[in-house]
Parts: sequence; C-alpha cells; structure tokens
Amino acid sequence: MAAQKINEGLEHLAKAEKCLKTGFLKWKPDYDSAASEYAKAAVAFKNAKQYDQAKEAYLKEAESYENHKALFHAAKAYEQAGMMLKEMQKLPEAVQLIEKACMMYLENGTPDTAAMALERAGKLIENLNLEKAVQLYQQSASVFENEDRLRQAVELVGKASRLLVRARRLDEAVASIQKEKNMYKEIENYPTCYKKAIAQVLVHLHRNDYVAAEKCVRETYSIPGFNGSEDCAALEQLLEGYDQQDQDQVSDVCNSPLFKYMDNDYAKLALSLAVPGGGIKKKSPATSQDGVPATAQGSAQVDEDDEYSGGLC
Repeated sequence: MAAQKINEGLEHLAKAEKCLKTGFLKWKPDYDSAASEYAKAAVAFKNAKQYDQAKEAYLKEAESYENHKALFHAAKAYEQAGMMLKEMQKLPEAVQLIEKACMMYLENGTPDTAAMALERAGKLIENLNLEKAVQLYQQSASVFENEDRLRQAVELVGKASRLLVRARRLDEAVASIQKEKNMYKEIENYPTCYKKAIAQVLVHLHRNDYVAAEKCVRETYSIPGFNGSEDCAALEQLLEGYDQQDQDQVSDVCNSPLFKYMDNDYAKLALSLAVPGGGIKKKSPATSQDGVPATAQGSAQVDEDDEYSGGLC
C-alpha cells in the first residue's frame, strides 16, 4: 500500500514538472495546474507516511501558488508543510513555516485565519519553548483584537498569562492578567473579572508585593457586583492573613474550593503561598493526661502557690 502511494506521488510530481515546462508553443508555466499536482503528490506521500517527501511537495505547491499570486492557497500549503514537520518532530521548523503562512494570510486580508494558525503554532511549541508559545499567543490575540473580536482575543491573552506564570515571569504575568481583566470588563463579563483579580493578587503576593495586591483589590471594587461576592470576601481574608503573617488563615483561604479549582497554574500559586518570615502558626493548647489543658493546670498551680506566697501568717 505504501509503495503504491509513493509511486502515485511520484507520478503527480512528474505531471507538475511538466506543467511548469515552457516551449515554443507554451511561453508561460501553468502554475495553477502544477500546484494542483503538487498537492495531490503531497497527499499521496502523507498517506504513505513519507513526511519529508510530503513536506517538499507542499513547499513546491506553495511556491507555485505564490508565482500564481494566489496567496491564500500558498499560505495553506506552507501550513500543511509545517504539519509534516510536526509529524517529523521538528517543531521549531514547523512553527517557522506556520508563521510564514500567517504573514501571507494577513497580506491576503484573512486575519481570522492568520490568528487561528498562530494559535495552532503556539500549541505545537508550548511544551518545548514556553517563551515562543507566549509570543505566538500574544500575536494571535493582537490580530483578533484588531478585528474587534475581544472574546477570542481574551482567551489567547489568558493562555499567555498562564504560561508566563508557569515560566515564573511574574512581572509580565501581572501585566497580562490586567489586560485580561480589562477585556472581560469591556465585554461585561464581571464574574470572570473577579477570578482574574484573585489570580493577580496571588501573583503579586508571590512577588512579595503586598501593596500592589491590596491596590488590585481596591481597584476591583469598581467592577459591578464585586463588593459582597465570595471572591471579594476571600481576597480580604487572604490579605488580612498575609498582612498579619497568619499562615493558617492564608492556607485556609488558599485551600478553599474557590482557589483550588482555578486554572492549574494559579491553583499551584495558591497552594505554595507562604507568608513572609515563615508566619505564625496557631497551635491548640496541649492537653494533659487527665484531659485538662496544660494552660489551665499551670493557672491552677499558680493559684495554689499564690495562696501561700505570703507565708502562713
């Protein structure tokens, strides 16, 4: 089966080359027909799992479409070539081709397709290069934002924010989360604004910037419905515990469902949050063998001592 598909691919390559040849009666190459044959060759090679040959065929298809001034189809072919590189586990090279395709989509006047391709590239490279993935998500968000598609844009900004937290680039993460918060406010998704405030406060506290965390909560009071919400109450408790170096109170808040069921990167921030200086742990009073708290026994002993402290007279 594979051999048959490879032969099929080679036949389509030969036809494509024939389309590009010129002669006495044919002055111009037939780029459109050549591109079609290269595409058929690429599919045949892909089905035979000959990804390198498929990639080369897609690149030739892209080149033919470029010569034919068909930018959208050229971009699609470059993107397909990138997918073949993905199959070959050559992810950085795959992303380069997808980025090239995106530039063509934009030039062709199809920004939505460009933004979606950038998002796909971000997913490809996320586990290998966080910084590159952040860049791709931010670029994709910018394209959507320029098209006034804030709902799509804010999702991508959110992906970038989480990766910045994961990479411990906390200063950039704060700015990115603030952008998310502003976008959600603009589209009047207020409950999500509260969640972004929680994320922002956690990042500020991990930056050891209590003042910025407190300012973030104060600013969030301007968002309708925040005052009186469970998010507001939890943040006030969290800041109080952190300010008083009460690790127990901070841990109780951070282990509540409100924090535990956040996106994984923020939930990890919550679970690892420690107050400055190690904090003050509240300890229950020790209990003696007869069940009387030690402090009570000590007090009783003091009373007995005091009864004779002045002597017998």
